[in-house]
Amino acid sequence: MQRRLQPAYCEAVHRLKPILHAKARATFFLCLTLAAQDAPRIRATGTIRAVHVANVQVPSIRGPSGRLTLTRIVPTGTRVNTGDVLAEFDSTQQFEDAREARAKADDLGHQLEQLRMQSRSDAAKRTADLRGAQADLEKATLELQKAEVLSEIDRLKNQEKLESAKARVASLQKSSHFHDLDEAAGMRILELQRDRQKLVLERTESNRTQLTVRSPITGMAALENVWRSGSMGPLQEGDQAFPGQTMVRVFDPTDMLVITQVNEPDGVLLSRPGAAAIVRLDAYPGAVFHAVLESASPVASTSLESPVKFFLARFRILDKDPRLLPDLSAAVEVEPAK
Repeated sequence: MQRRLQPAYCEAVHRLKPILHAKARATFFLCLTLAAQDAPRIRATGTIRAVHVANVQVPSIRGPSGRLTLTRIVPTGTRVNTGDVLAEFDSTQQFEDAREARAKADDLGHQLEQLRMQSRSDAAKRTADLRGAQADLEKATLELQKAEVLSEIDRLKNQEKLESAKARVASLQKSSHFHDLDEAAGMRILELQRDRQKLVLERTESNRTQLTVRSPITGMAALENVWRSGSMGPLQEGDQAFPGQTMVRVFDPTDMLVITQVNEPDGVLLSRPGAAAIVRLDAYPGAVFHAVLESASPVASTSLESPVKFFLARFRILDKDPRLLPDLSAAVEVEPAK
């Protein structure tokens, strides 16, 4: 009895769904199930995409940088493995910066060693002067002990010598401390300047390494169109590129899918997993490929200023063919799940 329901009745139930009672709702869902089983194939258009894809950009090097000059790039369609060179940029400036930073670091290192040697020599001289002043202080102390046998003038002279020796010892001790601090500060400044030049050297070496761009995955390289010389086109040797600009796309041609839009009334075909599709490429009319439903958007959406809603569906292509390339337009014939 349930399988003899007329399509017109099912349509009426669909329109009155919000106010139907529980029994009518059960009939409504049964109609949807029967409609999904008996639904005809639908045709849609789609675009081929790669499942595994990596966008390779112009390297963003650290420090002051502008445009980078391209010296080498792989042609479109080149098969690459992980780690293969995709592009190289001019590293002349990096070599010059590295040579200059290395020369400055070596010069500051020599200055630091010279200052350390001079500091040790001055410290030894100050120590000798301090020992001499301490010896004079001890001698003046002994001379003052002879005050009982000396005249008043000689005693006053010895007293003055003792005070002078004490002041000299205190002055040498104080000045020696500040000289040590000054020399330590000077050596620390040179150390910081040397370390900064070493960091500059490491940065330039890292930048030079980044100027050789390698493939992150195994697949096929496709050059991206960029704005160059007043028109759109792929980068070529000698062009200047901005850091962060996408230049190459690497994709795995052995694992492809097609993305298509299914109108909302036909979305019942996507309600069950296992829906299949036949894919035909517009560029190769005789090529036919088989695909299965991988995923679909749960809610129908619409584009700007358009009342038509659609579901976005992804079909995984089961066949492997070198003609399957990203961005190719395709005709998709969706079959209901069996």
